Amino acid sequence: MRTCKDRNTLNMKAIILAAGYGTRLLRDLQTTNYKEFQHLLDIPKPLLPIGHLPLISHWVAALEATADVTDIFVVTNDLYYAKFEEWAQKYKSVKIINDGTKSNEERLGAIACLQLVLDKFRIDDHIIIIAGDTLFFEDFSLRDVIAKFEKLQHENDQANLVLAYLCQDEETKNYGILETDENLKVTALKEKPSSDETESRRACPCFYLLSKYTLPLIQVFLEGKKNAPIGEKDAPGHLIAWLVSRQPVFVHMISGRFDVGNLPMYISCNKYFLDKINHLTDYLH
Repeated sequence: MRTCKDRNTLNMKAIILAAGYGTRLLRDLQTTNYKEFQHLLDIPKPLLPIGHLPLISHWVAALEATADVTDIFVVTNDLYYAKFEEWAQKYKSVKIINDGTKSNEERLGAIACLQLVLDKFRIDDHIIIIAGDTLFFEDFSLRDVIAKFEKLQHENDQANLVLAYLCQDEETKNYGILETDENLKVTALKEKPSSDETESRRACPCFYLLSKYTLPLIQVFLEGKKNAPIGEKDAPGHLIAWLVSRQPVFVHMISGRFDVGNLPMYISCNKYFLDKINHLTDYLH
């Protein structure tokens, strides 16, 4: 495999979406009988301890290990801004952005938060977008994903890349499901369909590599959704579903992911990392 030193870099920016309020996890923590989890009550999901590191620190370590990524932006809310600022002191490449909201009812939505970062820092490079409450299984390689995006860019500089993993029939209603052609080009994204509404089982997590030529379309999307319910500006999959008829979007398959949205999933993810990831020297790299 080629390393970053063996090729020209892509000059990318990373944006980690961390402005959610963790309402499902908070509800679980408030109602659980297990006192050992009560210390997590005031911790935003991206800063939850996973293994021996905050969840988001796994991503920062991976992003800093590639020469392709020059800056990492983390967008959060006013409630958790100070906690993220304290966490970020050890990372020179990380900038924290406050979206100004103080409650879940005020939230801007993930796509609006993305545009906030693009505007504030006048970003016109390729970007990696990562959900701050997501981690992947141990065989995931950030280098492989960037290499796939680089190949697509050589073929078509308008191309974008998203990830997918296979889910069970009964799980389609929980995720955005990607439909693709034989070349793994996305033809549609269906948001939480029933299993009989699509033959695809390709679940799409929020991890996207977008061409710099795609970025102006995000503002176009938001302008079209100006009067839409917050849910249509919050779930990033709505942007991808809208984008596929306007720009080429391709899929890179992975084996699976953790979406740390509730307490059972947090427990499962933390156990997985404690059991396995401690033995890996290059997780996510």
